[in-house]
Amino acid sequence: MTDALDEAGVQYEFGGHTQRALEADFFVISPGVPSSAPVVRQARQSGLAVYSEIEVASWFCEAPVVAITGTNGKTTTTSLTGHLFKNAFEGADRNVIVAGNIGYPLSDYVTEARPQDVVVMEVSSFQLDHIDTFRPRVAALLNVTPDHLDRYNDNFSEYAQSKFRLFENQKEGDTLVYNHDDDLVRGFVEKAAGRRGLDALAFSTTTEVERGVFLAGEEGRIIFRIHGQEESLMLADERAPSLRGRHNLQNTLAAAVSARIMEVRSDVLRESLTTFEGVPHRLELVRTTRAAAPGGDGAADLAVGERAGTGVRWVNDSKATNVNAVWYALESFEGPVVLIAGGRDKGNDYSTLKPLVRQKGRAVVALGESADKVMRELGQAAPQSEQVASMQEATRAAQRLARDGDVVLLSPACSSFDMYDNYEERGDTFRRLVLDL
Repeated sequence: MTDALDEAGVQYEFGGHTQRALEADFFVISPGVPSSAPVVRQARQSGLAVYSEIEVASWFCEAPVVAITGTNGKTTTTSLTGHLFKNAFEGADRNVIVAGNIGYPLSDYVTEARPQDVVVMEVSSFQLDHIDTFRPRVAALLNVTPDHLDRYNDNFSEYAQSKFRLFENQKEGDTLVYNHDDDLVRGFVEKAAGRRGLDALAFSTTTEVERGVFLAGEEGRIIFRIHGQEESLMLADERAPSLRGRHNLQNTLAAAVSARIMEVRSDVLRESLTTFEGVPHRLELVRTTRAAAPGGDGAADLAVGERAGTGVRWVNDSKATNVNAVWYALESFEGPVVLIAGGRDKGNDYSTLKPLVRQKGRAVVALGESADKVMRELGQAAPQSEQVASMQEATRAAQRLARDGDVVLLSPACSSFDMYDNYEERGDTFRRLVLDL
C-alpha cells in the first residue's frame, strides 16, 4: 500500500492524525469512522467538507447506478440484482459492476465503468451520512428498522433519516423503488416522491400496488405494473431455494423491479431468479446431519436416499446482526430451531423475538458479550437454554440439544466485534466447526 502511495506522490501518515491532515482540501472517510471522531469534528470546525468514498467515486462514474439500502436484505438484494444484470448482458459489450458496502469499493472500479455498463451498489447508512451529490439512477429502499443505534446517539430517527438520504439527489427521470409493506418507508417515500416528481415504484408481498410489483392470487404470482402495463412474471414459489422466506421474497421483488425498469427482459428475469445460488452467511445451509444420540460423539451426514425432512440442518446466518434479521430467519423455518445468538450488543431489544422463540424454539444458546442479556430476555422463551463462552462450545451445545427434524441456526442479532474481525470470520468459524463435528 505504501509503495503505491509513494509512486502516486500521495502524502500519508499512520498511527494518528497530525495537523497536516487539516491542510487537505476535503476529507474522505471510511464507513468505520464515526462522525463523532475527533479528527472529523476538527475537519468540520476548520470548514473542510467531509465526504464518504461513494460520494467521491460517484464524481467519476459514467455508468448508471442502481443503489440499494435498507436495514436488512441489502447484500442479498444487491447480489441478486447483479446476477440479473449479468445474465441480461451475456454476449453483449456491457458489464455489471457490483460494489459498495458488499466488500468492493466503487473507487476500485469507477474508471472501468462505461456509459453502457451498470453499477449495482450496496449502500450503508454510514456511507450515506457523508454524501453531497451522489445520485443513483435507481434507488431501492428495502426497509428501515432499529440498528446501529450506538452510532446514532441511540436515536432511531437519526438512523432512519440517514437511510432516506439515498434518494435526496434524485431528479425527474430517476426511479425510487420502495417497500410498500414497511409503514415508515411508505409514509416517508410517498410524501417525498410526490413533492419532487420522482418515479416511485412500490414492491409488496401483501398489497396490490398501483405502480411497481406485487403478488397476486392465492398461488402468489409476481405481477409488474410499470409504464401503464401489467405483466405476469412467474409464481413466487418458482424462485431459487436460496431465496426462501418472506424477507427474501421482498428482496426478490425489489431486485426484479429494479432490473425491469432498466429494461432487463422478463424471460431473463425468470431464468435468473431460479438459478441464484445465494450469498454466504445469509441463511446458508452448511450441512445436514443425523441427530446425535444421547451421549454420542460426532455427527454423521445423512445418507443418500434418506427421507427428506429428517436430520438436523445447520444454517449459517452470521450476517443477521440485528433483531429484525433474526425474526426473518426464524420465520423462514417450520421445524423447531436451536438458536445460537449473541455478540456485541448494538442497543437491541431481544425480547421482541420472544413470540417466535416460544413458537419455534427448541433451545437458545447464548454467547459473546451480550450473552447475559440474551439469556435474560430470551432464555425463558424456549424449553432449554445455555450460555457458552465460545463458538466451539455453542456448536457442541447445539449438537447435544438438537433433535431429528430441527434446525440449528446461527443468527446472532449482534455484531461480531467482541470475538471476530467481522461477520464473515464468525460465519466461517461456525461453518468449519459444523463440518468438523
